[in-house]
Order: sequence, then C-alpha cells, then structure tokens
Amino acid sequence: MPGVEPYNAYDQFAWYYSRGWGEEFHKQARAVFEKHVYPRLPVGARVLDLCCGIGDLSIELDRRGYRVTGIDGSEEMLRYARERVPNAGFIHADAREFELAPPFDAAFSTFDSMNHILTLGELACVFANVARALVPGGLFVFDMNLQDSFEVLWQGEHASIEDHCVAVTRGSYDAAKKIGRAEVTMFRLVNGAWQRSDICVLEKCYSEEEVLTGLARAGFSRMKAKDAYEVGMRGDIALGRAFFLAVK
Repeated sequence: MPGVEPYNAYDQFAWYYSRGWGEEFHKQARAVFEKHVYPRLPVGARVLDLCCGIGDLSIELDRRGYRVTGIDGSEEMLRYARERVPNAGFIHADAREFELAPPFDAAFSTFDSMNHILTLGELACVFANVARALVPGGLFVFDMNLQDSFEVLWQGEHASIEDHCVAVTRGSYDAAKKIGRAEVTMFRLVNGAWQRSDICVLEKCYSEEEVLTGLARAGFSRMKAKDAYEVGMRGDIALGRAFFLAVK
C-alpha cells in the first residue's frame, strides 16, 4: 500500500491514554498471555509489538527477557513508550505498510488495535506484513472486538472528571457500515489554563470468519479464535472480544 499515511489519530490523545486508558485490559490480558502464549516462546525470542501505543505490552515483554521491537503510527504514543521501555526499539510506522528484517519469532497486537484497520483489503495488507516479518513457525496473536462488543458497549456517553483533566466520550455504532465511532473531547489544565482537544476514533467490526480467512490467505496455518471469557477475561472488557492465534 504505497503512500499510506501513518495512523496518527492518537497523537493528541496520548497524554490522556497514558493516565490508564488501557489499564484494565492489560491487567487481564497479562494472565491470558501467561497461560496461553508465553509458554510457547523461549526467553530471548525476538518479538514484534504491533500498534504498541505507549508500551503497555512492551513493558511486560521486556521484563520477561524478550527482545522487543514496537511499531506505532503515533509518534507521541511512541514518545511515552521509549521513556517507559528504554531497552526496546520503537519504529514510527503504519501497520498497513511496514517491512522488517531479520525475522521475528512472534508478533502481538493488543487492545483491539486490529479493529482500527477499516477495510478487509487493508487488514489483508497488515496480515501479509506480519507474515513476512515472522520466521517459519512464528506466532501471531491479537485480539479484536466482534459484533456483541459494538452493539452493546459502543453506545451512549461516558465522562471522566479529575482535578486537572476532564474527558467526555460519545460512542455510536453504525450496524450497516459495521463501524464503531468514539468521539472524545478532552480538557487539560496546563499552567492555569484549560486546553481542549478533540479526536474521533473509528473501529471496524469484522466477523470471526473474515479474520480467519484473511489470515489463511496471508499464509498462516493452525489458526484459532477464542472468546475472551473462554481464556479467562471477565467483565465488560471481555464482552464480544476474541483472541486470535495463528502460526506461520
């Protein structure tokens, strides 16, 4: 996909995200990886953290002795990641258009990052890029929001109020287009003055069959999808979420 602009919508969101936006997901996902993923991967393995954000997963991977490379389209998110995980290497690039060598032993993408890829064609590019980056037998593990999540959780408004920041999120789901939309308005107190910023985050709802078919076409095998509740997650963060595991 020549000419793709890196996905940088999170640049102005990074400061608020770093205040714990993904904390509950990563807390529960840690137990999932400990049981189902890390036993497959020896210490010292080369691991790609795709759409790494502020490095929530990279921290854990580095702590476990893996050699970590993170990729994200937001330079501001990467700034936080580099500060938090100085041992890892981080690259400003888009998941739809990257090429890395030498090959990696595993690639992970967490917290529904793959839902930010908004067409099947672009998702196919991501899967192909990951396949090229992996050694034969390499693992690709990621989670996605499926239909139940969008229909139940992507509706209504939510507000977070703190002494120095306020955020209001308005969610909606277009069932015809299968697009979830989250509009976030943030106010931040800086040097005695309130600063406002607004972002709109879009996610695509794919079916399990579409995802597995895309993986197979990219050259993956031994693919499986597991409901988040089935692998041990609980609460709203697990509703309509699936973990996918594929082997190159």
